[in-house]
Amino acid sequence: MELMGEHVGKRLVLWDIDKTLLDVEGVGFEVFSAAFAEYSGLTEHQETRGAGRTEWRWFHDTLLANGVDPADDGFARFLDVQDRLFAARAAEMVERGRVLAGAERILRHCAEDSDIISSLLTGNTRRNAERKLTAFGLDHLVDFSLGAYGDDHMDRPELVSIARRRVYERVGVQFTPATTVLVGDNANDIRAAQEGGARIVAVATGETDAATLRSLDADTVLDDLSDTDAVLAALLG
Repeated sequence: MELMGEHVGKRLVLWDIDKTLLDVEGVGFEVFSAAFAEYSGLTEHQETRGAGRTEWRWFHDTLLANGVDPADDGFARFLDVQDRLFAARAAEMVERGRVLAGAERILRHCAEDSDIISSLLTGNTRRNAERKLTAFGLDHLVDFSLGAYGDDHMDRPELVSIARRRVYERVGVQFTPATTVLVGDNANDIRAAQEGGARIVAVATGETDAATLRSLDADTVLDDLSDTDAVLAALLG
């Protein structure tokens, strides 16, 4: 990257992971549930659901649903348990999961385009984001240090400014709402863009269909990432 300041024509592209780039077939939910049971000591507990939440929010919601008071250091201690359980099931994640159509191709294109900075904005913690993309051979196609994650802040819209600040501090480019693009598959991805200040390219590869994504005023809605030219037009448009 060259000088500090706005760069017309450049884009900061921030990718969601689950159901956008990858589908790990519920392994993440199972690991979270097992880790929560071990952390809390509850033999049975009330699960909470909500696509696109940060893991921090997910943990907080599950604590409250089970009448457990949040502790200041609770999330960090929970993540230590979860990391150990995730590591034990790494092979299963690959066996059960898959890279979604077009994801590797578009990530590679963005990684090779000097006008695009490509990273992540995901509810996964950074460790889980790295674990998942590495398992499927996609880790070299994004710059993890420039993204924002589910252990950076409890509320997903806040991650947009965190990612932009990291980019500015690292490469000296100040991206704006017009030059920042989120790619995701659900209502929380759209809300993050709308409240955090970014454009949203929504893909109907998760639990939310295209009609619903359009009803939430996504800037662009695509069936999936398989048409590289269409995805690029949406990212750069």
